[in-house]
Amino acid sequence: MPRFRIGSAFGIPIQLDLTFLIVLPLFAWIIGVQIGETAAVLNDIWGAGLPIEPLEGDLIRWGLGLAAATGLFVGVVLHELGHSLVAIRYGYPISSITLWLFGGIAQLDEMPEDWRHELLIALAGPFVSVVLAVLTYVAFLIVPVSDNVALASGKFLLGYLALMNVALAVFNMLPGFPMDGGRVLRALLARNRGYARATKIAAEVGKVFAILLGLFGLFGPGGLFLVAIAFFIYIGASGEAQQTMMKAAFEGFEVRDIMTPADRVQTVDTKDSVAELVEQMFRERHTGYPVERDGDIVGLVTLEDARAVREVEREAYRVEEIMTTDLETIEPAASAMEAMERLQRNNIGRLLVYDDEKFVGLLTRSDLLTALNIIKEGGSIGRQSVSTGSPDESLSSEQSRL
Repeated sequence: MPRFRIGSAFGIPIQLDLTFLIVLPLFAWIIGVQIGETAAVLNDIWGAGLPIEPLEGDLIRWGLGLAAATGLFVGVVLHELGHSLVAIRYGYPISSITLWLFGGIAQLDEMPEDWRHELLIALAGPFVSVVLAVLTYVAFLIVPVSDNVALASGKFLLGYLALMNVALAVFNMLPGFPMDGGRVLRALLARNRGYARATKIAAEVGKVFAILLGLFGLFGPGGLFLVAIAFFIYIGASGEAQQTMMKAAFEGFEVRDIMTPADRVQTVDTKDSVAELVEQMFRERHTGYPVERDGDIVGLVTLEDARAVREVEREAYRVEEIMTTDLETIEPAASAMEAMERLQRNNIGRLLVYDDEKFVGLLTRSDLLTALNIIKEGGSIGRQSVSTGSPDESLSSEQSRL
């Protein structure tokens, strides 16, 4: 989904995912509709003494709904800042904090493998939420009970945010990735196990929990919202396990070990027509090529670029008119896992490999996945190829396919 930067805190960019722009008004509407019920809950739990009828007026209802929803997501940002500042304290950079459909995500550039660091980073977010809950609850107690609409609205808002920050802390301690509880569980397991093994166990626990939560949502009071959260936890647990498995498999391997060397990379010329490009793609079963001009790589062109040109106009258009010139590059000494993360983060299929401004090779997503499959089957990566069990077979032939 598209993301929009809205500011920064402590040098960390804060972004809004498009889904957040949908969920914020939805939350505001839900809170506004349930003002009376929520006020009654606060009266029952904390003896708030809130007058319900004045809070149910149309203008007050929707204003409180929007203020409460906004305050809730401010709490989410502060929760993620808790994670982020502790992570930065231990030397793990944070690329961004993103608000989206299910709350917030602090994007670490590198996941900690020291269990103590991960434990403290994971606990920092719920700790911040608990502190916010205490502060808002104290403020809630200070505001007097009154029939005055302004005072009643303020007391309601503070009580609601205190309750929601407690709920946020508890929810995030659920034992499943990518929740904080899943990371706490992995950190504790990693005290006397390998990181990959601890991740696998924590991920399996998270999957079981997600299934139980989903069943509760289907047959209990939680409804589809709990089912959606369960799905999110299950996918998060699977993704975390997959990412850790890849990291362990690629340990010690560099881009140079997996890439297609420059002398084996097929290119197209800037002056080739789009019709010639499509014909070459069909003939060679490739879906993308580096674009060459006078011996230099000046762009990349893919099947998607070619499809953007109507078939009747493909003879008239040149490759240089449709190619991408904003190229993602990587050094041959970079780790294979770094390359995979770059491809995933930028949602692209290939990286140009440069050594001191010289084009030395091409690395594609399929190259990395093929290498991963071979490593998992017990193969080994050489400097120019991956053993597949036959002296004549190498990864290079597969790597030339884009």
